[in-house]
Amino acid sequence: MRNWIKLGALLLSMASTAAYGAGYCGELANAYGPFDYRKAEFAPNLYLVESAHFTPDVEKLIKGNAGTLGGDIDYTLKAFPNHPRALSSLARYALRSKTTRVPGLKYSFECYFDRAIRFRPDDSAVRMIYGAYLSKRGRYDDALTQLTEAVNLQPDNGPINYNLGLVYFEKKDYDNARHYAEKAASLDFPLQGLKTKLAEVGKWNAQEKK
Repeated sequence: MRNWIKLGALLLSMASTAAYGAGYCGELANAYGPFDYRKAEFAPNLYLVESAHFTPDVEKLIKGNAGTLGGDIDYTLKAFPNHPRALSSLARYALRSKTTRVPGLKYSFECYFDRAIRFRPDDSAVRMIYGAYLSKRGRYDDALTQLTEAVNLQPDNGPINYNLGLVYFEKKDYDNARHYAEKAASLDFPLQGLKTKLAEVGKWNAQEKK
């Protein structure tokens, strides 16, 4: 009988993994939230979370406030999965770490982007931050997917167009890189790095479209 019980538990575990996939990043339901960062109605909730768990020291990755640094970021992103500044801090934390997760984080770094996208697929800021992170990892095809979706969601966003242009440049698709550099410039996005890169490969004339 004991062996049958063990077998049943094993089969149940295998079925659960198969249903969600080996890389499943957890349910979004949370004891507090999840709340949409973009909604003004959740401003009081946001204040409570940030004052306890996303202080300036946490955002700058200096130290945790209520617990470990990872724990505070985890709490923030479970309550507000699409919190853009917390996701940006998470991306920087991931880039400086030599592992896929750190103490206090319940999931891997990338799981928090998965959760944010599942929570609000229409949030262009999440896609942009994730795309920029993937680009810095050298995963240009994955970055292109996220940034293309971001620009589709918000065509007139300067930073998104600029970051998409950077990815096209890394893929040596200079025509598309120039297109998005011009679009970012038309939206008064101030950074000039992409123009400089294009000029260095003869794809931007410094005398035109400054």
